[in-house]
Amino acid sequence: MDKVVPIDEEYIFEGSLIISQTDLKGFITFANRKFCEVSGYKVDELIGSNHNIIRHPDMPKAAFAKMWSTIKGGQAWNGLVKNLRKDGLYYWVDTEIIPVHNDNEEIIGYIAARKVASRKDIEENEKLYKKMLETEN
Repeated sequence: MDKVVPIDEEYIFEGSLIISQTDLKGFITFANRKFCEVSGYKVDELIGSNHNIIRHPDMPKAAFAKMWSTIKGGQAWNGLVKNLRKDGLYYWVDTEIIPVHNDNEEIIGYIAARKVASRKDIEENEKLYKKMLETEN
């Protein structure tokens, strides 16, 4: 799939939760209709793709490192994420990711629920992420 070129324009959405599930390496195993609608991808484009297919370049690597550390450790992670749609527009989501366990309590994947982020939270996180990106580069 071609690399998406970001456009500095926000996609605003309303309504139900965006739900996805991944394996241990972040490859998508389930995507609900809302995820397809908001991301601009068809379900067959998402299933089997790494979740970073929607990663916006404005997101600092450190934010995802913290997220992975938290969920691999068996804890829930919550935070704001700026995602990239297939058409290049961006959208913000308030995200919660939890580990999925098997009967032996081993982590076998992750499930994420995302909702529309508040303007206040977006403004706070944009500033924080910009500072984080400056230290990464």
